[in-house]
Parts: sequence; structure tokens; C-alpha cells
Amino acid sequence: MTLRIETDLDKVEQNTRTLVDLLQVSGIRVTGVTKAVLGSPAVGAAMLRGGAGGLGDSRVENLARLAGLDRWPLRTLIRSPMLSQVASVVGVADISLNTEAVVLAALDQAAAEQKRMHAVVLVVELGDLREGISLDDVPEAVRAVLGHSSLRLAGLGANLACQNGVVPDDRNMGVLTRLADDIEARHGISLGVVSGGNSANLNWALHTRDVGRIDELRLGEAILLGVDPLDRTPIPGLHTDIFTLTAEIIEIAMKPAQPWGDRAQAAFGAAPARTGSGNVHQAILALGRQDVDPDGLRPPPGITILGMSSDHLVVDLGDHEAVVGDEIDFGVGYSALVRAMTSPFVAKVEVGATLP
Repeated sequence: MTLRIETDLDKVEQNTRTLVDLLQVSGIRVTGVTKAVLGSPAVGAAMLRGGAGGLGDSRVENLARLAGLDRWPLRTLIRSPMLSQVASVVGVADISLNTEAVVLAALDQAAAEQKRMHAVVLVVELGDLREGISLDDVPEAVRAVLGHSSLRLAGLGANLACQNGVVPDDRNMGVLTRLADDIEARHGISLGVVSGGNSANLNWALHTRDVGRIDELRLGEAILLGVDPLDRTPIPGLHTDIFTLTAEIIEIAMKPAQPWGDRAQAAFGAAPARTGSGNVHQAILALGRQDVDPDGLRPPPGITILGMSSDHLVVDLGDHEAVVGDEIDFGVGYSALVRAMTSPFVAKVEVGATLP
């Protein structure tokens, strides 16, 4: 027995296929994003089998893990490249999302040295105030890319909802559409990519009458968790149980519902409020904040999370029968998934289809 997270690859493929088919009606293709699963080649392969046109990740190291797939996927670095990593970016990514002129110049030099052409998507600021070039500065950025001999302007992109929850809609997607049209008219070029954003764009893309020039979305959370990131509600037709996090019980005891003694901060700041009186059927599992974000854990019905420190998860078992050594399965939200996949203490188990 070991602390582990299990991934159902068949369900990854099925979720991808469902979204690819839904978006294809509007002429939107899907880039499968693997950052939440640490660039798992098996998950990437499942996304490709499901019809994703390529794979994207925010980390160069994760893109390098995807390089060994038998079917060579189009790989996109979806975070602005670090200046210190431009050589690696050119080596493992076909396309990168960019905002900084100094980085573009460095990418051009690295691509020239490696005798490659590197494709660039310029990310435009549409209101969420994370990455993005201001609308007034986009013409200069376009000229910069077109002036570099080893860079190719693949298109434009945007990112919403991640930093400040700004919702993709007809207005901001319309701005991106008109900008793409204007750039093509001014420079006599054709943009192959107008990337509207991430999983938060799905509700807009599936319900608007006209998607304009938007022809690609970068989907991770929607595929992997089957939910809409805007409100975390399940997306009809998608699996929401692809991942199962399993931890072992290391202590069970009847303990008072309330602590006693003078109280100060707990290990991670303010102590969680405990309710109730009398005793609780308390268990401790070998699972901590080093392994997972407690806010993203979904316990089984009848079990309540009471608190979590670095290495201990404390739960109220309620009427659940258990003994030391038993395991409990948890569902995960996005924050819990990302941390569990990153933790070296959590074993990664992949079931279902195998790599092609």
C-alpha cells in the first residue's frame, strides 16, 4: 500500500473526444494541456487519441517528457518563455506564447543557432491582467516578430479567468477577432492560430452564435476534471472521476470534538474551526499539505475533513467503519490534482489504454 493517485486514461480519451466533437462544429480545434499532470506522456497520448490537434504545457521540462510519443504532436509552450530557457524552448516546443520583445529577440537568436524556425503566438491583454500585450502595443510586437528571420508569426492568443476571473464573452473575443483581421490586412499575411483561451472559454464557445476568428482553445481542466472552471460545475457528457487519490489510515480514536487549552496559530496559520460537541470518530491519514491541497480534496460521503498539517490529514469518519491500515479514496479538484501530481511522495498510477 502506498499513497497514490490513479488516472483513468480511457476517460481522458473519452472527455477529449467529446469536447473535440462539440467544438469542431464551430471550427475550433483543441490543444490538450498536460500541465496539471506533470506532462504525463500517457495522458498526452490519450488526449491525442481523443482528437486533440496538439499538446500544450507551461513547463519546458514537461514538454520534453512528451517528446517521446510515437505520434509526433505539435507542442506548445503556453507560458511566456523564461529568458534563461530560450534554447530549451526552441529545442522542445514548436510554438510558444509570448509577450516580451527581449524574449522574442533571444528566441530568434536561439532558433538561428539551432537552424530552426520557431513559431510564435502573441498573447493580447483582454482584461484579466495576467500576461498579455496591451492593444496599443500589439502592432509593434507584430512588426518585431516579422522582422526576425528565425521566427514565424503563427497567430494571436489570449488568456482569461485565471488571475481575476474575467469571463470570456462576445465582447472580448470580438476584440481578438477584429485584431486578427486588422493584422492580416495591414501586413498581407494569414494567421493560422487565433487562440481564444483555456477551459474557461468553453461555455462561451459552445453557446455563442458566432465564434468569429477563434479557431483554437487550450483545454486542460475541462478534459481532466470534466468541469467548467468558471463555477466548477460538471460539463454534461464528461467524466468527473478520472482521478482517485488514495491514502492510508495511520490512527483511529474517539476524540473530543473541541480542542482544549490556550490556542494560538496552527502549523499553517489560523486553526480550522471545529464544530459540534461530544466525541468524534477521528482518523488520521498519511497525507499532508506537502502532497495535496486540502481545499481541493473531495472525501467520500459521510466523511468530513477536520484539518490538515504537513503530513497528517485528520477526518471525522462518522459512521464509516475502518481500522488502521485501511485506505480511503478521495476525489480531487484542480488545486489538489496539481499538487498531488507534483509531490514526489505520491505514486502515479495510470490505468486503461497504454501508449501507442
